[in-house]
Amino acid sequence: MTTDQDILLKQGKLLPVMEHFYTIQGEGAHTGTAAYFIRLGGCDVGCHWCDVKESWDPTLHALMDVEEVAATAARHCKTIVLTGGEPLMWNLELLTGRLKELGCTIHIETSGAYPMSGTLDWITLSPKKTGLPQPDIYEHASELKMIVFNRHDFFFAEEQAARVSPNCRLYLQSEWSKRDEIYPQITDYILKNPQWQASVQTHKYLNIP
Repeated sequence: MTTDQDILLKQGKLLPVMEHFYTIQGEGAHTGTAAYFIRLGGCDVGCHWCDVKESWDPTLHALMDVEEVAATAARHCKTIVLTGGEPLMWNLELLTGRLKELGCTIHIETSGAYPMSGTLDWITLSPKKTGLPQPDIYEHASELKMIVFNRHDFFFAEEQAARVSPNCRLYLQSEWSKRDEIYPQITDYILKNPQWQASVQTHKYLNIP
């Protein structure tokens, strides 16, 4: 990376984009709706079960001009999902500002481990034990999506749910490789704790991005 590129990256004029694509949202409150995904490279939270580990190293992904990315996204759909990696590693002010100018609603999927930036309409907070959220993001979370890999994750989920606002929607989602084992546990848990809902990675069943 050149010095000029590094400056533009810090300013948010360039961002490491792993991929961007038009698809159907597969998880959480907006499951089944059309959305344009912008997946940014870079993450140091380090979940061992992460299904996009190729996103972790930002240097592997091309730096793209945010004006071009925003224009491409807005041509396809007015619902934009910023994901990663960990998108809050980067300055999102310019990207989200341009998307708003183009009439877009902006969702983000984040662990919350980095400070918030940009204009965001819907925040999916998915805390990880390896990099806990910044304290101020909890009150802004629109939905809390907790990934369940083992029984202790139910306790972690309750700890995190105690920190979000009363209006935040609560989701439990199995780690994909353990879904046959975990979803029966999630079902039992929700029947006893109906403030929670189940989230399923429907895009994987539909075989879409």
